[in-house]
Amino acid sequence: MKKSLAELKELARVARGDILKMTTVADSGHPGGSMSSIDMYLSVLNRANLFPENPFDPNRDRIIVSHGHTSPGYYVALARMGFLNIDEVISGFRHVGTIYEGHVTRGIPGVEWSTGNLGQGLSAGVGMALAAKLSNKDYRVYVFSSDGESAKGQIAEARRTARKENLNNLIVLLDYNDIQISGRARDILYVDIAAEYRAAGWNVLEIDGHDFKQINNALEVAENQKIGPTVIVAKTIIGKGVSFMENTPTYHGKALTLEELDKALKELELENDIQKYIEKRKQLPLKREEIKYSNIELDVEIGKAKIYKKGEKVANRNAFGNAIADIAVLNKDKFPVVAVDCDLKPSVKLEKFEKVNPEGYIQIGIEEHNAATIAGALSISGVLTFFADFGVFGLDEVFNQQRLNDINKTNLKTVVTHCGTDVGEDGKTHHEVNYIGVVRNFYNTKLIVPCDANQTDKVVRYAAKTPGNIVIAAGRSNLPILLDEDGEIFYGENYEFKYGEVDLLRRGEDLTIFTYGSFTHIAVEASEVLREEGIKISIIAVPTPLFFDITKFREYVEGKIVLTLEDHNVESGLANELSKSIVKNSIYPKYFEPLGLKDYAPSGTNKDIQRLYGFDIDSLIKKIKGLIIKK
Repeated sequence: MKKSLAELKELARVARGDILKMTTVADSGHPGGSMSSIDMYLSVLNRANLFPENPFDPNRDRIIVSHGHTSPGYYVALARMGFLNIDEVISGFRHVGTIYEGHVTRGIPGVEWSTGNLGQGLSAGVGMALAAKLSNKDYRVYVFSSDGESAKGQIAEARRTARKENLNNLIVLLDYNDIQISGRARDILYVDIAAEYRAAGWNVLEIDGHDFKQINNALEVAENQKIGPTVIVAKTIIGKGVSFMENTPTYHGKALTLEELDKALKELELENDIQKYIEKRKQLPLKREEIKYSNIELDVEIGKAKIYKKGEKVANRNAFGNAIADIAVLNKDKFPVVAVDCDLKPSVKLEKFEKVNPEGYIQIGIEEHNAATIAGALSISGVLTFFADFGVFGLDEVFNQQRLNDINKTNLKTVVTHCGTDVGEDGKTHHEVNYIGVVRNFYNTKLIVPCDANQTDKVVRYAAKTPGNIVIAAGRSNLPILLDEDGEIFYGENYEFKYGEVDLLRRGEDLTIFTYGSFTHIAVEASEVLREEGIKISIIAVPTPLFFDITKFREYVEGKIVLTLEDHNVESGLANELSKSIVKNSIYPKYFEPLGLKDYAPSGTNKDIQRLYGFDIDSLIKKIKGLIIKK
């Protein structure tokens, strides 16, 4: 039953008391902004197509709270509108034993996206609104934002994308209380917010954010727009409802003392029952159940692998482009398949995908931060999503955005090309030599570095079918198709990629090389030359350098000379992971040496860079012979 404006106004008074109680009980939190946003939270929850009894209904409207520190206000609004238990919210806020974390957390009924890193919420909203359009769904996306975060560049990026895609199903409600941590927003960094949205082509409405009639009239207009997204710029008062809190920066992130709380509750004409919640909090456990996430599962058809022939030289990025186009065609009538691009279509090989699936090709332009978040939000909204980019842009530059995708446990497939020094002439700013180290920092993301085009094809199909975040790293150059010791295709028709399995490409007694990706063929070719001279070495490919079981290959490590060969920062790549695995499993090589980059590489052809650092075939052969003789 929808509430009247009078009922909403009364509920807001009660909710303000809830906000103050929960932050005082927790002795932390952000009461001020929560009190300036609460009227808008209640209004939207009252209007939106939401289902407290089934909060993750796929046809629901979506709500993103970009200024996630106002979680007290949003949690309380959800509770007062039937989604949550109000006593649990007040007593459990910011307690390790509950789901009510300090910033809004995905998985809580009514919370679609974990935020807190300001400036990313609008991009997430764009992704969800775009998913609705691509899926022919009629749900709306409401994004709550703030004045302080409006200075961030990613918001400007998201504004442009929303207008470009004509997302008339996207509504932003912007809390303009003119206060942030350090004081007045206008004094810290003035932003003419309404003007910037107008310049981006948005519909702009300006209202009093505490007048329920104005809020609801503005929402009525916004919800019926036919062209473009709408922003409602709402002038508000921080700490609204309590005289000593109003317009005071102190209460942006400061809970009231017990004495201050008593005074505030008297102003609000509410009962001071704080002790009840303090006692309930003392009884809370230190462990809570894991939050369940509501990703829409997809039954992906991956088709038959493409097998590249012996003697061919094919770049892994080309194999990716062919595979993703095939997947798009196979699933076109089942759900949207999307490739998000940042003006790199020919480089990341998306031309074929665009040709067979033009509606799924999403050109964001040179806006990597925005693109990474949009892609993450798309991926949890019933859209099979690939984000293709250069390594330094798709991982290093957007580390925070990808970290938030990891926190939100999205279903994103990130494919980064031009990894290592393979993009040689572009120089150190474009050499992605950190990707293993970057992904190592994520808890919910897999990393795969395929060794040739045939393995790449099977890896892309595996990633499409497998739920969760997966990063696939590839170089730029054409690589030979890897063969087994009998001269047959190693990753052929009978090969099945399994995450965590390593591949014994060559078997020998004298020395073992662990490698992956674009350097694999160098190790194999060196072993072939050495074999002709009577020196047999083992080559083990590790396409999942962050997850593998070394015990299955103990015989190739125990008492052996062991090298790692990688086009990567030697301090954060495979050598690091292999060392940990050796120690953990009490395996003792005779000698261990990592071969990898110890500094940024200069501009030059990738062949010259390999020779410069001793990673070419001739240098590797010389290194191996020296070690065998010496050891």
